[in-house]
Amino acid sequence: MVIKIPNRVKAMNLTIAEEGKEYLIQRIDTDDEELNSFLFSLGCYSGEPITVVARRKGGCTVSIKDGRYNIDNQLAEAIIV
Repeated sequence: MVIKIPNRVKAMNLTIAEEGKEYLIQRIDTDDEELNSFLFSLGCYSGEPITVVARRKGGCTVSIKDGRYNIDNQLAEAIIV
């Protein structure tokens, strides 16, 4: 008897994402509409690929679509990949 266990990907936020690896955004985890709108204006929404290019003490640089953006840790924590 063979038991198949489906591959489960644990969700994590960008603060612990690996540099240089492309992830798909699962959701934006915030109740703040202004923050949600800002991230959407950058092209940061569910299903969109995102890459952490570099880490800094107060945040990270991410690549979304054709742009690179510096985001702080508060924003990085809200982006679930």
